[in-house]
Amino acid sequence: MPGRPFTPPGAPAPDGRPGEPGPGAPPPPPGAPDREADRPGPRGGNLRDDDRRGPPDRAGEFDRRGIDDRREDRARRDAFERGGPREGFNVPGRPGYISGGFRADDDDVRSYDQVRRDRREFQEDGRTYIREPGRIIVRDRDTYFIRHDENERFRDLDRGAYRSERRGGDTITYLDRPGGEQIVTIVDDDGRLVRRSRRFRDGREVVLIDNGFAGPRRPVYDDVVDLPPPDIRIPRDRYVVDYDGADERTVYETLIAPPVVAVDRRYTLDQVRYSPQLRARMRSVDIDTINFDTGSFTVTPDQAARLSTIAAAMNQAIRANPQEVFLIEGYTDAVGADVDNLSLSDRRAQSVATVLTQSFQVPPENLTTQGYGEQYLKVNTQSASRENRRVTVRRITPLIQQQGAAQAAPPR
Repeated sequence: MPGRPFTPPGAPAPDGRPGEPGPGAPPPPPGAPDREADRPGPRGGNLRDDDRRGPPDRAGEFDRRGIDDRREDRARRDAFERGGPREGFNVPGRPGYISGGFRADDDDVRSYDQVRRDRREFQEDGRTYIREPGRIIVRDRDTYFIRHDENERFRDLDRGAYRSERRGGDTITYLDRPGGEQIVTIVDDDGRLVRRSRRFRDGREVVLIDNGFAGPRRPVYDDVVDLPPPDIRIPRDRYVVDYDGADERTVYETLIAPPVVAVDRRYTLDQVRYSPQLRARMRSVDIDTINFDTGSFTVTPDQAARLSTIAAAMNQAIRANPQEVFLIEGYTDAVGADVDNLSLSDRRAQSVATVLTQSFQVPPENLTTQGYGEQYLKVNTQSASRENRRVTVRRITPLIQQQGAAQAAPPR
């Protein structure tokens, strides 16, 4: 896939052709695997019993609204798990199968040469699956998709406070934090994120990311949402803010800005990750001060210091709303193989997220990452370009946490 320059949504491509819509497909038929509600819960019973109890309010009575919300979430998770017989790549008995989607030691990777050495390729149902440490890359027709180990970043943050366990076909991981808080992540047997939440010492739980509400799980290539480009009516320098020279107030206002057009429903994180016109509904900050060396996903100390402004803006937004979620996107230049660029960009996004947490205390659960390789070049060149080896940050909370009613577009 050749590198493509960035074109603002709604504008024609440089060659005058309209953008191609993403593929879509109906969900698979329902089946009947084990349900999460029947598994052990955090308070001694099973999850169905714990949900039924609900969190106590300050007067010691049950919060009826919390119970109703939990029942709705449970029903959505049940629907997510009714995915029918598993088919495709990561299935027990098939070549390349790994329980939980990724090897437990994938977090030890420190160089891209090691990634290349450990890479393995498989063919299933006319698609190419490439497994490498901490990543699975799928080639469907002429498009590549990448999925990463959702727990890799959390293991790196504090190995002593991190633990995991298997429940049925799911892997449940916990990251303990001072004060008795836990970050709880559930991934299915393909390594796909089902839910991430923040659990408090008193038993309260706040769900930040929930991929279970949308019904049966789908293959990664069916998560592309076909939407028209948004009609952008603000200046481009306010829609995509160049980080270099921007002050903290500008960065903060960009990150907390509402969608540029109305968002009519709630989407899954996977749909946001793989649907460019959906992401385009949110403004972004292009961190052009972080440029990686060729073939590297390491953020050097001098460049890490440059993240202080956006880290401060993120922390301010999270203090105002602890459920905020920010997507960190990684990009490469157009030199090299598509698979290498996609893998490098995904690892670069994760490296930036790790620095934001380790150096500036941005809560890791409020961050998620995704690489896009050479797909959206900032500088339209097929040559090596440090400007194209960059990351972009945008808030995606309104896309993944909306509760049904259409969100109004901002004033013009």
